[in-house]
Amino acid sequence: MEVLETIVIQSTEVEGKETVVSSMDIDKAKAEFIWTLQATWHLVNTRLEMDQAFDQPVCRKKKLWEMVAEKVNTKLQESEVTDVTVKAYECDLKWRNLLATYRKNAERAKRLGVTSIHWEFFKAMHEVLGKSREEVEAQRRAKLSGTRVGNAIASKRFTPILPTPPVTSAAPCSARPPQDVLQLYMELQERKMNMWAQQKALEERKIEAINNLAQAISSLAEKNSTQISKDGH
Repeated sequence: MEVLETIVIQSTEVEGKETVVSSMDIDKAKAEFIWTLQATWHLVNTRLEMDQAFDQPVCRKKKLWEMVAEKVNTKLQESEVTDVTVKAYECDLKWRNLLATYRKNAERAKRLGVTSIHWEFFKAMHEVLGKSREEVEAQRRAKLSGTRVGNAIASKRFTPILPTPPVTSAAPCSARPPQDVLQLYMELQERKMNMWAQQKALEERKIEAINNLAQAISSLAEKNSTQISKDGH
């Protein structure tokens, strides 16, 4: 059974020499938060509960992660697991690790099936992160159906409020007098007649040019036939 897990850590350089550990380093090590299985479950459940808040197009992620850290610390203090509190950036980094691991396992589940995944957090994360927006909205409507809130939303008729266009005084339409319309019609007809006359003259010139060309070819042919007959005698 293969369990895929990705860990994002900062790269450190290790020198092959003796190191001296001071009391400040010891206090710092004590202050570092260690992600136990129970603490990780608190983070996963809290983050998934707030997934819709994180999914908003406009949200302050830093403030949300502070809320996540506060809820995780409250749950840990209730169970008296540790005296060290987790910080917002530590929750953010741990969630990035979990999210990277989930995505790799999700790709594996598409190829080999869900039964091939044995990572303990996959099922809980996949129930929330694996659903499309349409499925989440349908599930939310199903939960609200039958309740007062659901009935109120279902029976509500939302009428869009459109902005009222400004009232402007319509400019008086200047109607053309009948004689102007008749004059315009006559001008258009005259233009059409002129265009037709020009086109007719152009066609006559084409016909004249074709006739001239035919006569030239005919006369040239006669000259050639006469010259050939003379050469034959």
